[in-house]
Formats: sequence, structure tokens, C-alpha cells
Amino acid sequence: MLFKIIAVVVATVLIYGYEPIRPLWIPFAIVALVVVFVIEGVRVVPQQSAWVVERLGKFHGTLEPGLNLIIPFFDRVAYIHSLKEVPLDVPEQVCITKDNTQLAVDGVLYYQVTDPRLASYGSANYIAAITQLAQTTLRSVIGKMELDKSFESREDINRSIVSALDEAGRNWGIKVLRYEIKSITPPESILRAMQAQITAEREKRALIAKSEGERQQQINIADGKRQAAILESEGEKQSAINRAQGEGTAIRVIAEANAAGVRAVAEAIADKGGMEAANLKVATQYVDAFANLAKASNTLIIPASAGDVAGFVATAMTVLDKTRQAQAAAKA
Repeated sequence: MLFKIIAVVVATVLIYGYEPIRPLWIPFAIVALVVVFVIEGVRVVPQQSAWVVERLGKFHGTLEPGLNLIIPFFDRVAYIHSLKEVPLDVPEQVCITKDNTQLAVDGVLYYQVTDPRLASYGSANYIAAITQLAQTTLRSVIGKMELDKSFESREDINRSIVSALDEAGRNWGIKVLRYEIKSITPPESILRAMQAQITAEREKRALIAKSEGERQQQINIADGKRQAAILESEGEKQSAINRAQGEGTAIRVIAEANAAGVRAVAEAIADKGGMEAANLKVATQYVDAFANLAKASNTLIIPASAGDVAGFVATAMTVLDKTRQAQAAAKA
């Protein structure tokens, strides 16, 4: 504002010193001062922004988004704040865990200005304040945890830091929305030890899996042998049953055939001339039997009545006759 008025005064003096346009210096001065006052008195505030106005060095108000008017020389825009969510990178720092292990931890913080007046006068530098508070809170939280627990509890660490910053940020006119740990880096020796532990754990799982596989293999083999033995015994049992049934059927068929043969012989004897035919058949077989005795062996056993063919035939016919009489009696 002051530089603009000085510029107007200098321009007016130059016009007044130039003879041809000297009569215009008064209108020029008036118009120039009006333009300066308009430029300085009109403020256009962007969306999601807040401008803090001081009047004579004292807080007067906050300009809302849009067209606003202030009084030049008395009012001035002292602070400009963005009401958007702002990410803030928290520098990496070394933290010591409960079991005395050093960890290099860094993160990112998300905050938003909620009260422009407190953001202007509550802290000389609220960005530095929340950064330092985030680092000290992080060291405090990790100092209560052991190394393994710190890797597993990122969500708990984030919530603890947000809670502490949000409580302190109320006096600074800001709200901490989120805190996220970007990386946790242990020393090189710890990394090697962790890698060795992971390798040992994987080898352990591999051995367990291998032993379980071998155990299952043995179980499957034993079960297969058992099933094979059962099936084999079932097969032998069924085979024996089938063989017995076959033999029984064969015996029955042979018996039935013999019975049919005997019945046929009996019926033939009962017919006319049957007895004479039977006598001839028996005599013929008797003679053939004696004719074949010498073919089987050099030793011959001859019955005492070998020459009595008629007696032998008579004996056989007596048996046949009794059979015929029994058959006739059964029919009667």
C-alpha cells in the first residue's frame, strides 16, 4: 500500500513538472488514489482458504472465500491459511526399543487447519510444533515395545501418535487426521539375524512337511497292501465258492446221467427180448475182459470158475432180474 501511494505521488510530481500536462495533475492524483484504494480494499479469497485480517495490529476477522472488502491503511491481511488436508513428511529418526535395539523410523503426517485464528496466534510455527511432537511421541511409543512387537504394531503406533497430536493440536487450531509409518529400518546386524531366523523357520517347516509326507506315504502304502490282501482273500473265497458250486453241479449232472442210463437199461430189459440181449452183452464183456488181461501185466489172476461162463452170466442175470422185479413193484 505505501509503495503504491509513493508511486502515485512521484507520478503526480512528474506530471506537475511537465508544463503541457500540468493542469491534469489534480485529476490524475485523485483517480490514482481511488484506484490504489480500490486495489487495496478489495480482496478475492479462493475456495478452501482463510485470510486473517488485523486492524491496527489487532485481530479483526477472517475473510471467507469470495469477494471481501477491507479498509486500507487500517486493515491488512496478516496470515493466509489453506483449509485443505495437507501431508507433512516427518524426518527419519532413531528410536530405541524396550530391548535396547535401535530402529530408524520415518513417517508422514496428515493435518488440516480448522481454526485460522488459533493457527495464526496459537503457535509461532504449528508445522514445526506438530513435527517435533510427532517425533517425540514416536520415540516414547516405540520405547515401550520390544523389537518384534514394534513390527507387528504399526496400527497401534499410528493411533497413539494421532491421539497425542490431536489433543495438542486443539490449541493450535489444527486437527491431525492420520499418521502413517513409512519405514522401520533396524541395524544391519539385526537384519542378518532376522534373515537367519526366517531361514531356520522355513527349513523347519520344510522338514516337518517332508516328514508328514513320508508318514502319509507309509500310511497309504500300508492301506494299499491291506486293501489288496482283502481283495485277494475275497477273490480266493469267491473262487473256492465257484469251484465248489461247479463240482457240485458236475456231480449232480453225472449222477443224473447215471440214473438216466440205469433207467434206460432197466426199461430195455423189461421189453421183449431184453433179457436175452442182456445175457449176450454180459457174456461178451466177460470174454473181452479175459482177452485184455495179458495186455496190462505179465501176472494174471484167474478166478476158479473162469471156465464157467454160463454160471457167471446166470449170476449177473439173477441180479438184473431182481432189479426188474423191484422196478415193477415200485410202479405198482
